[in-house]
Amino acid sequence: MKFNTKTIHGGQEHDKAYGAVMPPIYQTSTYAQTTPGGHKGYEYSRTHNPTRNALENAFASIEGGDYGLAFGSGLAAIDAVMKLLKPGDEVISTNDLYGGTYRLFTKVFEDFGIKFHFIGMQDPEVIASYVNAQTKLIWVETPTNPMMNIIDIKACAAISKKHGLLLAVDNTFATPYLQQPLALGADIVMHSATKYLGGHSDVVMGALVVKDKSLADRLYFIQNASGAICGPQDSFLVLRGIKTLHVRMQRHCENGRDVAQYLSSHPKVEKVYWPGFEHHPNHEVAKAQMKDFGGMISFVTKGNNYQEAIRIVERLKVFTLAESLGGVESLAGHPASMTHASIPKEEREKTGVVDALIRLSVGIEDIDDLIDDLRQAIG
Repeated sequence: MKFNTKTIHGGQEHDKAYGAVMPPIYQTSTYAQTTPGGHKGYEYSRTHNPTRNALENAFASIEGGDYGLAFGSGLAAIDAVMKLLKPGDEVISTNDLYGGTYRLFTKVFEDFGIKFHFIGMQDPEVIASYVNAQTKLIWVETPTNPMMNIIDIKACAAISKKHGLLLAVDNTFATPYLQQPLALGADIVMHSATKYLGGHSDVVMGALVVKDKSLADRLYFIQNASGAICGPQDSFLVLRGIKTLHVRMQRHCENGRDVAQYLSSHPKVEKVYWPGFEHHPNHEVAKAQMKDFGGMISFVTKGNNYQEAIRIVERLKVFTLAESLGGVESLAGHPASMTHASIPKEEREKTGVVDALIRLSVGIEDIDDLIDDLRQAIG
């Protein structure tokens, strides 16, 4: 089954009761039993729910995995992965990391004795140099948030396999439409399904997908024991969103390309970060592991002026100034004061997240309206 068909049919079956094409919303906490332990596969909705299971099957299908898990948020999904570790274990991760992930790693799991190495991961040799006997996990974002750095998943997989490590890839920015980390050797794929998978800015959710049954069983146990599940209504919404993922991503990519090219030619713009440019670091890696380059773009205006960045995002009219990304509507954000505010200034500026950086999530509106909006906002 091809990808575009998987988004609609992958892992799905018609409702057995009445033949409903879309899985019904099973808004129930518990299920009747004929005798203790005698049930139809469902006992309690923290453990299993038919609507959530349909979504988890869809997650697995579009990522080319065998097991999917749906969580209450992307951070809840990451939290479950971290609970595979124990005190004394070490994790190698990128120094250009989503602020919420960085906060979870440093403010929660460091207190439990897990050590994190935040490094530039564009060079696989640098990653390999940090591996030691305590290393248990390599955590990758690619493209990274918000600098759009590209990390070679195949190279990371070679390192992880050589040393018996787990490799987890946050695939939120690329989505499985553009990039398939499991096929490139990753053990775990994570999504903030709030973003492109849901696609309509109306739900908060996280996802994990794996191929290995023993790893899946450990994660299912953690999910059930910790209880960080999503509800059936949210499951229904994201399942609906997945069915249009392929057509939405096509337009995100088309509009993203045009916006990136417009910004790169603007006399007031100093730097544009978008992996589709030939001069973008690791562009050749992006070409090899991605189908296209997505709709996420960051840029800095000349002078690197904080007040100018604030003025621009406040003047936008079609782009909405808001947290999050990946919706059908275009969004703009100021990472230093929004998504990455939890990262110390000196740390984020080392990676390029300066006070003047603006991040765009380019939506699927008419491109002329988006360009006109940027033109009037930047001036």
